[in-house]
Amino acid sequence: MKTLFTSASAILIATSLSAGAAQPAAPKNPLSVHVLNLQTGSPTAGIEVELDQKQDNNWVKLASGKTDSNGRISALFPEDKTASAGSYRVVFKTGDYYKMNNQKTFFPEIPVEFNMETTGEHYHIPLLLSPFGYSTYRGN
Repeated sequence: MKTLFTSASAILIATSLSAGAAQPAAPKNPLSVHVLNLQTGSPTAGIEVELDQKQDNNWVKLASGKTDSNGRISALFPEDKTASAGSYRVVFKTGDYYKMNNQKTFFPEIPVEFNMETTGEHYHIPLLLSPFGYSTYRGN
């Protein structure tokens, strides 16, 4: 019985060590966004969001995407680029969303400028949205 227990323990330890070493953790995308509709209290799917970086006093488009059914884009920063400290903005194209839903809005676009000060950190930008107002903050 003791030999069976020792052999089983050795197999379990070897399996767990090799499974843990097989795949290194993938680097996490440094930027995500989330849009919540304050009017309905639900996530806002289908909003186009653009990511720009300030370079020599000009905004340069890095990426864009549309919010999913949960109102999120979990990886907005381009996979083929390395995040660097600097000035960025996300532009929420809210006018197109409201037009598709036959609603008026005061804000056809909502640009949110922010600074990435430390590379390696995750930046999350939630947008709380209504047709005539919005709020945003640095989330986690």
